[in-house]
Amino acid sequence: MIKLRDILLEKKLRVFDFDDTLVKSNSKVFLVRNGKRKEMTPGEFAIYTQKPGDKFDFSEFDRVIEPKQIKAMFKVFKNIYKASGSRRLTILTARAAYRPVRQFLKDVGYTDVFVVALGDSNPQKKADWIEGQIKKGYNDILFLDDSPKNVRVVKQLKRKYPKIKMDARVVRYD
Repeated sequence: MIKLRDILLEKKLRVFDFDDTLVKSNSKVFLVRNGKRKEMTPGEFAIYTQKPGDKFDFSEFDRVIEPKQIKAMFKVFKNIYKASGSRRLTILTARAAYRPVRQFLKDVGYTDVFVVALGDSNPQKKADWIEGQIKKGYNDILFLDDSPKNVRVVKQLKRKYPKIKMDARVVRYD
């Protein structure tokens, strides 16, 4: 049975990744190995297993290049944005610069979405940020990301915080 007290104490956080979750862009990650440079999409990078000596160039992520909304996920985003009740809607991206993401959202009509740019593609960084939000009192969390590695690490928080309502999902689109 759901108690009114529990509903009133809910502090909801809705977290979306940006690249290949909400938006498909032409920003590329460049892998440099043994002096050779290889181009990767964010989706390819999301499932890539790093090897010793790999270096990455994320310079194209200082802007949003030719963005295209991923319709199914943008519909979910829009529904959460417009939903009644109290919740914090956040874009949590590995990009180093938050301004291009915030500008894109403003350009498509979403002016008050919180954007966090971690500047790091290590999945643990996303989990650490979410854990910080749990420590601030958020107890109902939805995390959507195209990277299975990111989702796996975030799901591990459920073991550490069993009383937190947490749903972390890998987003796939066609």
